Amino acid sequence: MPFQSTGCNPGIEETREAVWEWAESNGLVLSPAARKKMIRTRPELWISLIFPKVSQQHLDLFCQWLFWAFLVDDEFDDGPAGRDPRLCGAAIDRLVSVLDGGPPHGAMERALVGLRTRTYRDRSARWIRQFRRDTVAWLWTYYAEAVQRTAGQVPSRDEFVKHRRDSVAMQPFLDLHEIAAGIDLPESARSLPAYIALRNAVTDHSGLCNDICSFEKEAVLGYEHNAVALIRRERGLTLQEAVDEAGTQLAAIAERVRRAERELTEQIAAAGIEGPTRIALERCARDYRGLVRGDFDYHARAERYTRPDLTEVDDRDSLSGFFAA
Repeated sequence: MPFQSTGCNPGIEETREAVWEWAESNGLVLSPAARKKMIRTRPELWISLIFPKVSQQHLDLFCQWLFWAFLVDDEFDDGPAGRDPRLCGAAIDRLVSVLDGGPPHGAMERALVGLRTRTYRDRSARWIRQFRRDTVAWLWTYYAEAVQRTAGQVPSRDEFVKHRRDSVAMQPFLDLHEIAAGIDLPESARSLPAYIALRNAVTDHSGLCNDICSFEKEAVLGYEHNAVALIRRERGLTLQEAVDEAGTQLAAIAERVRRAERELTEQIAAAGIEGPTRIALERCARDYRGLVRGDFDYHARAERYTRPDLTEVDDRDSLSGFFAA
């Protein structure tokens, strides 16, 4: 790991208390099993490691987004929606509708209204378009996986890299970073090839790191949309050989982050970008290094990944009460 740790936000305990209070106030009262899983997940740790210097207000908001996202992930990865494309598609349709301003019906949808309202406040139309695009792309990856799972198919490794770039849900949090940093990049800056490459490399690193650390847990659940599983299948490797290869690929992605940083500096100069936009892009590149390291450290500390022996199979045949019927 070539990037230095930037520490942990001192507001971690306050945000942990705030996120559970927020969940309860929104009707997201978890079952004992789901509560244990969320405690092992420690969303407050991830958010505090990747945003070590943001205000308490922003830390709380971002952690609540993450808590909500983990509930979505567990519902569609481990629950019945992941085994039924029609159920999955209908639930995602409703969430997207609510994100676009439609009326909420279930607790997850009502919670989303509050998150959307607080997040969009004072943001530009172009930022909202970016965040909406990234969030919707993430949500629909669950449908793609449900369809492939039902059809008895798995993607190739190359196909999965593109899919994972959306499914890991890092892109929306890179958008949220702009709120904390007090920046709003113009479309010209977002369109720089090196900026796009930098975001993709950061996201790819998170996805592969997550897959390496999730492999044992997901194997228990029979979940095959995992880079380690696909490497093992395609190359006929042993488990350890597949993990080692994934580790080699992870190191190569970290080098892609560094290369994209250098190319971004060159492209900023070539495009004649100066003033606040140049400062904002340089801030992104600087902060993304710490974000990659924080994400890496989180996966080594959260029991969701370090204790696969605690994984419980979800055999429900209907959506949880948090989702609209």
